[in-house]
Amino acid sequence: MDKLLAGGGSLVGLAGALLAIVAGVARVTGHYHFAGFEAMTLFTGGIGLMVMGCLAKLHGLSNSRGG
Repeated sequence: MDKLLAGGGSLVGLAGALLAIVAGVARVTGHYHFAGFEAMTLFTGGIGLMVMGCLAKLHGLSNSRGG
């Protein structure tokens, strides 16, 4: 289960980073909307996914250390 959390956290974090990068590039190039959403909304969602990935990895690491 701990490996699943750590692996899932990595995937979710990577998806969040990609979403934030895409939203940032869209915003810098002057596109305020991307895929029907505002670029800042997608950027905030990417940050949320990265935080969720970090928390999942932290939970997996804290459980594997006997804590």
